[in-house]
Amino acid sequence: MGLELDQIKTEQRNPLTEHIDELSTLDMVTLINSEDHKVAEAVKLVLPEIASAVDLIADRLSHGGRLVYIGCGTSGRLGILDASECPPTFNVSPELVQGLIAGGATAILKAVEGAEDSRALAVEDMKHIDFCDKDVLCGLAASGRTPYVLGGMEYASSIGAQVIAVTCCKGSAIDRVADIGIAPEPGPEVVTGSTRLKSGTAQKMVLNMLTTGAMIRMGKVYGNLMVDVQPTNEKLIRRCQRFVMQATGVSEEQATAALDRTGYRCKEAIVTLLCDVNTQEAIELLKQAGGRIADVLKLQREG
Repeated sequence: MGLELDQIKTEQRNPLTEHIDELSTLDMVTLINSEDHKVAEAVKLVLPEIASAVDLIADRLSHGGRLVYIGCGTSGRLGILDASECPPTFNVSPELVQGLIAGGATAILKAVEGAEDSRALAVEDMKHIDFCDKDVLCGLAASGRTPYVLGGMEYASSIGAQVIAVTCCKGSAIDRVADIGIAPEPGPEVVTGSTRLKSGTAQKMVLNMLTTGAMIRMGKVYGNLMVDVQPTNEKLIRRCQRFVMQATGVSEEQATAALDRTGYRCKEAIVTLLCDVNTQEAIELLKQAGGRIADVLKLQREG
């Protein structure tokens, strides 16, 4: 086991932080911040792979599939976090993007010993959600070798589903199993082996791009406004009003009236105002344009 860990990049000792325990608190956090600066550059090097994954996910989601993250520990929690934020942000079903973690719900808050070492457990968890060949599985493992994640990825491949890997060890086992491998390498951690630090940050940045990029491709964003937001509280209601005002240039009163007419569906409200149509006509126009406001406007100009 020692030799194996010695060969894993995320387990290497960082020569720049060997005396971090002797530094003043300000120097300590300055050093951590300096190491964190390396994360974005590492992600930058894998943008082509991220772009390919975004296009794959958007295509599968648009044709009835789902995106399922699978991971353990920090990686698994990051997948669940990203999945849980998609419904309120983009007004999608909670089933569209899901996260599986070794050990189940208990493991979200507390480590479940031994769960990550079982390939069979991953297959059970995937069968429980009826994972199928229309779906996309994204395996998450900083080290790139976790048995639970590998078991899930191998099962997904065996039934014909597309598989993505997000790891911080290029050429690792999960990287090799994947159809698309995304492997930013931010280097050894500030605290040796603590992959909730730079590795976790790198994975979070990648997951942000995967779902945000896919939702943009699916028409959930107009300009840079998240026009499919769910107005489930006062802040989000106000956000809808602001988005309609910003997208159309109307007053707050006009924006609120349009939202009232459309059942507070921001996207439809914007189309009714920009195209001077009623709610049902806006719904039809969006349907014809695949849900993309920009394409509605393009079709209107061409027509």
